[in-house]
Amino acid sequence: MANIAFIGLGNMGGPMAINLVKADHQVNVFDLSQAAIDEVVAVGGKQSATTAEAVQGADFVISMLPAGKHVESVYLGENGLINHLSKDTLVIDSSTIDSETAQKVAKELASKSIHFVDAPVSGGVGGAKAGSLTFIVGGETADFDNAKPVLEVMGKNIFHAGAHGAGQVAKVCNNMLLAVLMAGTSEALQLGVDNGLDPKVLSEIMLQSSGRNWTLEVYNPCPGVMENVPSSNDYQGGFMVDLMAKDLGLAMDTCVKSQSATPMGSLARSLYAMHATQGNGKKDFSSIFQTFSNKGE
Repeated sequence: MANIAFIGLGNMGGPMAINLVKADHQVNVFDLSQAAIDEVVAVGGKQSATTAEAVQGADFVISMLPAGKHVESVYLGENGLINHLSKDTLVIDSSTIDSETAQKVAKELASKSIHFVDAPVSGGVGGAKAGSLTFIVGGETADFDNAKPVLEVMGKNIFHAGAHGAGQVAKVCNNMLLAVLMAGTSEALQLGVDNGLDPKVLSEIMLQSSGRNWTLEVYNPCPGVMENVPSSNDYQGGFMVDLMAKDLGLAMDTCVKSQSATPMGSLARSLYAMHATQGNGKKDFSSIFQTFSNKGE
């Protein structure tokens, strides 16, 4: 049993912390939402009044925060955790942020003999609840090996992408591709519907043809085609448009720094940014389908 501090109990972080508690780890949690804290405490987690209190005696610190500025503030800001963590503590940051911030936090913590890996996740809220997330880890091999048993409580696929920041780069590459696939799938399905095809039949045809992809197979964006997905629940639940737009922004920042050509990614970012500004930011990202439908919002 490990002593684990968990900071950030949002839609993803809350279920992740609960799975750690259920695996009999001692989990001390901190979040700005009392309701989120209460859900973890209800299964045996321990509430902490501050982040500093949460990390006292911790073997591992896991954070799931909205953006790079929050990660930097929590660890390096005034009264940041760099001043409270014990030597040899392993920090696992599962936020999706820019690689430069991950590298900066890793370097500063290392100066105090505190270990760090960036470990963003893929798999959505469903994966967080089921403990089936994919973790994409950047950091030293020894730290990856140390983190892996803890990550395996929350996920099924654990990858070591490379040095500090590599996890973040791999994550934005994956999400850029996902956005492109979702927009392309939506466009193709709507083209079929506009020309008289049943979207269920067209989906089956494409699933058995060269257009097959993850969005068709497990996350169809057309309402009524597939059960138990956001598109058949008025696009509620899942991965929000606002978050996809954020990740696409990180991808574009990354491509500028490396002078990479990403025309499809750029178009996907524009589509999701436009979709978000039309009042769809809290809907699931598969709602991009509405942009192409005759009932688009």
